[in-house]
Amino acid sequence: MICAISGEVPDEPVVSKKSGLLFERRLIERYIEDHGKCPVTKEELNMDDIVPVKTNKVVKPRPLQAASIPGLLGIFQNEWDALMLSNFALEQQLHTARQELSHALYQHDAACRVIARLKKERDEARTLLAQAERQIPSLVAGAAPAAVVSNGKRAMEDEIGPDGKKIRPGINPVMIEELTECNTMLSAQRKKRQVPPTLAPIDALERYTQISSHPLHKTNKPGILSMDIHPLKDIVATGGIDTNAVLFDRPSGQILCTLTGHSKKITTLKFVPRDELFVTGSADKTVRIWQESENGNYNCIHTLKDHTAEVEAVTVHATQKYFVTASKDNSWCFYDISTGSCLTQVGEASGQEGYTSASFHPDGLILGTGTTDSVVKIWDVKTQAQAATFKGHVGPVTAMSFSENGYFLATAAHDGVKLWDLRKLRNFRTFSPYDSETPTNAVEFDVSGNYLAIGGSDIRVYQVGNVKVEWNLIKTLPDLSGTGKVTSVKFGADAKYIAVGSMDRNLRIFGLPGDDQMEESNTAAE
Repeated sequence: MICAISGEVPDEPVVSKKSGLLFERRLIERYIEDHGKCPVTKEELNMDDIVPVKTNKVVKPRPLQAASIPGLLGIFQNEWDALMLSNFALEQQLHTARQELSHALYQHDAACRVIARLKKERDEARTLLAQAERQIPSLVAGAAPAAVVSNGKRAMEDEIGPDGKKIRPGINPVMIEELTECNTMLSAQRKKRQVPPTLAPIDALERYTQISSHPLHKTNKPGILSMDIHPLKDIVATGGIDTNAVLFDRPSGQILCTLTGHSKKITTLKFVPRDELFVTGSADKTVRIWQESENGNYNCIHTLKDHTAEVEAVTVHATQKYFVTASKDNSWCFYDISTGSCLTQVGEASGQEGYTSASFHPDGLILGTGTTDSVVKIWDVKTQAQAATFKGHVGPVTAMSFSENGYFLATAAHDGVKLWDLRKLRNFRTFSPYDSETPTNAVEFDVSGNYLAIGGSDIRVYQVGNVKVEWNLIKTLPDLSGTGKVTSVKFGADAKYIAVGSMDRNLRIFGLPGDDQMEESNTAAE
């Protein structure tokens, strides 16, 4: 009698009433407890259906193989082989399980990366949507006239015209009215404006000295080429040969962020306090518009590629809705800052000359540009027509600045600085502070229009006079970079300090000794 489960002679045989099969009692009890059915016929089965079979207790005969040592060795060998085969099968199963686990982990990691990318794209889309929602009212109010329909197709901004140039939408009448209203309002305010009582006095400027120096750019590519100061936050931005723009918090002495993305040196940059934007121009022929994010960093939202040569200047209109870029490709572009679209491009590519500087008049209806061939051009923004031309410089016009009084224009070139009277369109004063081998690279009026700074081999600060009254030299600040080439000069709020960039990697702050410690203590108290 053989057990239907184990195939061995049972010690306690039992028989199923339903199937008549013989089982070992302990085996069938465990199977019924686990499954509740017959292991062979799969019929429902319980212990009441099991009948014990009475047998005589006998000693099991020893297997023939176990009767000798060679037989025992054969049994052990067979068991060892079976064990090895079972172990090999288990190792194969383990290897397969490890491969499946590795594949599952890889899929999980890839899914996490995809989810992170989708979240980033979602956040960027939300930011652009919020920006678009803010811009819709202005876009509706300033919608350009319908584009000309030609050959059944609507002319798009990037469509090429018959002359091979891109078709631009132009500055429409609604925008011109907006520019005119801004000009009228600012002109009226200027007539009532007085010297602010908080403006640094002359005797304070006479005592200015270097109060701090900050290494902002890379050591292997030193040189600060452009600078701007946020009018509300006292943040200094510098653009360097190392292709980076650095935003520096002057009161705390900390770098807020470093903007990367340009492939060549940054030649110009400007803050746009409205909507917390920032514009950079580079020798890589592109202009980038950056938007401040909630964490204080700036993200590039537009990359403009309308120029075919180095972008040398960026200037922002008083409305802070438009800006102009000037390039060595002998053209300047007028942009809508919210959309990054080029509304008009003035000029044609020329191998002989190009623009090296540009600046809006404080009232916004006049644009000044300086060229590589020493000419200063004055433009009517509304008509994009050239209104005046100033000649007399030697070398490229490297910088220009309009006075806040609206009457004076200062331009810098290799031969020094010239002051122009915009009412009579003539040069009424010339500063030649350096020798013939040292160009003047920077010129800047302060916001009040009371001081003028010039940068070359050093920094010189003048008191602003008028056409007849002499412009007195207040202070000469040395170039402590050791390069002998100051590239940019900016006045801080109320002329309480002067920020200077040179051809080394350091931003230098000049002011009254002790002011930096006072500001640090105030910052710590806040």
